[in-house]
This record gives sequence, structure tokens and C-alpha cells, in this order.
Amino acid sequence: MTWLPAEDPTCPTPPPGLELVLLPRAHDIGGFEVRRALPAKERQMVGPFIFFDQMGPGEFLAGKGLDVRPHPHIGLSTVTYLFEGEILHRDSLGSHQPIVPGDVNWMTAGRGIAHSERTDQGLRTRTNRLFGIQSWVALPKDAEETTPAFVHHPAASLPLVEDTGVRLRLIAGEGWGLASPVAVSTPLFYADAALTPGSALPLPDGHEERAAYVLDGEVEVASDSFGPGRMLVFRAGDRLALRAGPRGARVLLLGGAAMDGPRHLFWNFVSSSRERIEQAKADWQAGRFGKVPGDEQEFIPLPERAVVRAASRPSEPGQVGEGSPTS
Repeated sequence: MTWLPAEDPTCPTPPPGLELVLLPRAHDIGGFEVRRALPAKERQMVGPFIFFDQMGPGEFLAGKGLDVRPHPHIGLSTVTYLFEGEILHRDSLGSHQPIVPGDVNWMTAGRGIAHSERTDQGLRTRTNRLFGIQSWVALPKDAEETTPAFVHHPAASLPLVEDTGVRLRLIAGEGWGLASPVAVSTPLFYADAALTPGSALPLPDGHEERAAYVLDGEVEVASDSFGPGRMLVFRAGDRLALRAGPRGARVLLLGGAAMDGPRHLFWNFVSSSRERIEQAKADWQAGRFGKVPGDEQEFIPLPERAVVRAASRPSEPGQVGEGSPTS
């Protein structure tokens, strides 16, 4: 996915037990709604997670589909996880990988990669739905210039546990006594959990920064209830649990160790160095990123002006540049 900024909504005052409640901003990528929870004005990272987009749920009519043209990344890993539909991933390494619900596409940009995300032509012959999450995980400073890589993990390879009304799949990292086979660069956890009405799920207490995104239903935390489209950011060290409401709930849980310093974010580039981002901008304009085999006719041009965020922990000042990029 590519960076398309939107206005930050006003987030409500958090109740006791929570540090923040973040409301996603909605924006459009070619007739398809995306809701962005991270980065936000109030909080730009949770652990290494610096970007969190909910795609859909939505429906493409016959002949239509998702068309995110080739675009570049540096200094991060993209993580794509679907609930409905299918996306065809192509990148400048030569990867050509469909992703379906429950699978994980983990692309490490490192020093630079280009990729595209589209609906396969075969699926465009009929109405097709799409619903999923794409997140970006910032790389630690000593891995920002690592060799680009792409790994696909089918759903069957990911740890899955069902117990007392909770069905939890660990997408990446470690938590709840589980360890995912997805290789990560910093300590983190990322999980997809379905809760039956009234069931409870404790937060993992071995991670410094933690959040939960309510995808469906309703959850209760310390006697307060939260519906879909809310990212709940928890205080470090508090031993808390999510309890599902009368309709049950579906939540994404994420977090990890605080990052090793601020990160600058411009368009699709993440780096601890502003100078490195300027170099990436010049490289994309000059065509120095690799082409995407099988998708070489189109690309997203570098925005003339774009928001630049210095992503930091809540106690550190962020910086936001002026501008309104397009893609």
C-alpha cells in the first residue's frame, strides 16, 4: 500500500486503563475505502508498528479491482493480512505471490524495493470482495539498509490456539506462549483473535508497548466498551484483558519493544535519517529502484509535496511538514 494522508480526527479522552483511543482516518484509493489508525497525531508508533491500514470491507464490480501501481519503500517491512478476497503481490525481486485470507506476505524493503498490489485479471470477471489489514514495521537502525527480501507464509504455518471462547492466530512475533515462524527484526507481537460473547483475552505482558484494534463486535476494557474502528493503546506494565461484548468480537493485537529512536516518514519511505529519505526520493525520480517484473508499464510518481512525520514515542515531539501528496 502507499501513503495517502488524511485529516486526523479528534480522538476521545481515554478512560482509566488506557493511554489512548485512536480513531482511524478514512481515505480513498481509487474507489476503495481505507481507514488508517497509524500514524496518528497522538501516537505515531506502537512498538515498531508505524503504519496500520484497514482495507475495506468493500466490493469491486466485475471488471474492477485493486490497482496499487508500482511504488518504492525503504527502511521498513510491509505486512499484508487478509480476511476476505485476494491480492496479487509483485516486487522488484521478481516475487509473484497471491495472498488469500489467513496468509502473511512479509516484504522487507531494507535499502530499497518496489512493488505493486493488484487484483488478478482472472478475478475481475466477477464481483469480488476485499477486506484486510496492511501494516508497516519500522526496521531498527542497524537493519535499515538490509538486503530486500520477500517471504510468504501460508495460514497453516502460523500458530493457532482455541481455548475458552478465544480463537487466536499469531501472525508474527511471540505472545501467549506461542512463537510465529515469521522472521522479525525487533521483539514484537501481532495476532488475530476472535472472541465469543463474554469471553476474555489477556494482553501479553512481556512487551513494552501494546495496542488492540477492534475490527468487529465490541470489547470491554476496565468497564468501558469500544466498538469497531478503534485502536486501543495500553499503558506499559498494566495487566489487562479484553472481554467480548454480547455479539462477540474480532480484534488485531500488536506491539513490541519501543523503537531505538525517532523515525521520519515521507510517503512510502521510513528512516532514522532525513538525508536517507532525500536520497530515496532522488533514486525513485531517477529510476534507480528496480522494475517490477510483469508490472513494468505503470508507476506512482513521487509526490511533489508530502507530509513528513518524525515518528517518536509519545513523550517526544513529532514534526509534521506541510503538504498534500497524491498517488
